[in-house]
Amino acid sequence: MASAASTILLRRAFLSSSPSPTSRFSSSLTKSCDRITPLLFRSMASASSDPFQKIQIQRDDTTFDAYVVGKEGAPGIVVLQEWWGVDFEIKNHAVHISKLGQGYRALIPDLYRGKVGLVAEAQHLMEGLDWQGAVKDIRASVNWLKANGSSKVGVTGYCMGGALSIASAVLVPEVDAVVAFYGVPSPDLADPAQAKAPIQAHFGELDNFVGFSDVTAAKSLEEKLKNSSVPYEVHIYPGCAHAFMNSSPEGLKRRKSMGMNDESPDAINLAWSRFSSWMGRFLSS
Repeated sequence: MASAASTILLRRAFLSSSPSPTSRFSSSLTKSCDRITPLLFRSMASASSDPFQKIQIQRDDTTFDAYVVGKEGAPGIVVLQEWWGVDFEIKNHAVHISKLGQGYRALIPDLYRGKVGLVAEAQHLMEGLDWQGAVKDIRASVNWLKANGSSKVGVTGYCMGGALSIASAVLVPEVDAVVAFYGVPSPDLADPAQAKAPIQAHFGELDNFVGFSDVTAAKSLEEKLKNSSVPYEVHIYPGCAHAFMNSSPEGLKRRKSMGMNDESPDAINLAWSRFSSWMGRFLSS
């Protein structure tokens, strides 16, 4: 069960000060957490076949690890983690992104500073995240890519990372395009109406994280983007729940343990196609 303190932290992290959507989101999250089984998640690849280059990026008075894959000189894309941390699935996404279209240089910043969690630990890590600090990490990651051969850089993210990717369109002026999956930022963090980079967003019709990634949140985001001055698209996928892009065997097992039994390869392929078109449109030199 989520504690009262957890509910307050989730409100600060994700949602507005309105207690009603916060309560419903916390309830949905708690039910998912109660259903999950204690899985052990492995990394995407063994050390011998890991395609990532581990680097360190410095900003202000802190240094953080990041993981880079893809060809040097290609347009860059910063890939932002779900609440689990830098795990097998976010690495799967980064590798896939690096091979799309013309090819990209994908970079995953380690927002949790080396920590990866199961549900209870992931909830704790997310609640303790310095969101303003995470935005600074994203900006430093974008600038690292631009300083190392990528003339244009986009940002994408999933769940927690989706919310942060939209925030980056507002708060990080160096970002050239954003694709966000099932997550919107708290208005205390960023107002999408003030976006300065093009935003494409993807949501599942059956997502029940009210006020954060459900259909109501998606439509609210769309209304705010109408008031912005940037190109935007908001897509809702019928029959899909939260985290529908997670299609690896481990990712499917984890989703099912949280009560998300939908599988839609067609929706995943369509979302990737839209992703590729959007990033190709705005990141091409």
